[in-house]
Amino acid sequence: MNAHASAAQAERSQPVHIGDHLREWRQRRRMSQLDLAGEAEISARHLSFVETGRAAPSRDMVLRLAERLDVPLRERNVLLVAAGYAPAFPQRPLEDPALKSARQAIDLVLKAHEPNPALAVDRHWNLVSANRMVAPLLEGIPQRLLGQPFNVLRLAFHPEALAPRTVNLAEWCGHLLERLHRQCEATADPELIKLYNDLKSYPIPARSAPLSSDNVAIPFKLRYGGEILSFFSTTMVFGTPVDITLSELALETFFPADERTADRLKQIAAAMT
Repeated sequence: MNAHASAAQAERSQPVHIGDHLREWRQRRRMSQLDLAGEAEISARHLSFVETGRAAPSRDMVLRLAERLDVPLRERNVLLVAAGYAPAFPQRPLEDPALKSARQAIDLVLKAHEPNPALAVDRHWNLVSANRMVAPLLEGIPQRLLGQPFNVLRLAFHPEALAPRTVNLAEWCGHLLERLHRQCEATADPELIKLYNDLKSYPIPARSAPLSSDNVAIPFKLRYGGEILSFFSTTMVFGTPVDITLSELALETFFPADERTADRLKQIAAAMT
């Protein structure tokens, strides 16, 4: 992974021809030229010419190839610019009036999920928003680690944050690392790759035993006030975004994995009203 990170950063530091970009994404998706050409309904010979710089793709072809390769919107703009075209996908701040309805949808989901915790994160796992049930679970964590925006994954691994409170630290952080690794492979994002390598340096124990057959998902077990709260999580994303900011937002929602946790969350919520 370190070598991968170095290579990705080196490649992104220099201008690259559109053909080099396409070849990189095609190889990352483990597709042959024939496979991609068939998906995009063009000839393999023409695709080969595009990759070697012997032919210039049209704007529509760049977008079609990027879609077939499942290239993130941010990187589709990179492909377009490399091919000599203007970017196609805007990136607005979440406070932009054009994203008002999306922002309201996020707030609605977070609020409706109470008394269970839920939060929204950006593409690098920095906190964007959270419902009121998240704050009680972070009580006692040094304020210097909670500066806005704080990184949710770093908080999970940090020895002064959630790591010492997580009962099944090896299993939970192992799951988070595997998920982050998949994101690195899918996006080739240098910041995510750096985050992955940083998190691997934390003193997280190795998994000692297979997950119990009683579990339907890897739980997040957190010590809270002398009790153990147990959660399973789900992830929500916007289905058809054409704005980069929306395409990179994810809502992480946590549900109680047992009745004791559900009851305790209701008590915490009641005490906050």
